[in-house]
Amino acid sequence: MKVLLDNNIPIAIRKLLGKHHVFTSAYMGWTHLQNGDLLAAAEAGGFDVMLTADQNLSYQQSLAKRKIALVVLGTPRWSILSEHVPKIVAAVDAAKSKPYEFLDFP
Repeated sequence: MKVLLDNNIPIAIRKLLGKHHVFTSAYMGWTHLQNGDLLAAAEAGGFDVMLTADQNLSYQQSLAKRKIALVVLGTPRWSILSEHVPKIVAAVDAAKSKPYEFLDFP
C-alpha cells in the first residue's frame, strides 16, 4: 500500500512500515496543506492510507466519501509510539478493510 505520513508523525515510523511504500507530506511538498486539502491531495496522489495524529480531522471533515483510509494516533510523541509499534503496523496493514481507526495509547 501507499502510505502518507502527516507532518505530525515522527519520521522513525517510516522505517517500521517497510513492506509499504511510505512517503512524508514534506517529501511530497505538502507541508502547507491541512485537513481536507491534504486528504484531497493524498487521494489524487494515489495514497491508500494516511497516518496522522490530528484527532480533530474526523470531526472537521466528512470521511464517508473519502477513498483514503485514516489511521489516527492518539499522540505524536515517539517516546510513547515506540512502545506500540506492532499495534500501529497492524492498523496500517488492516486499513483497506477498516477505513478509519483511532489508536489511543495510555
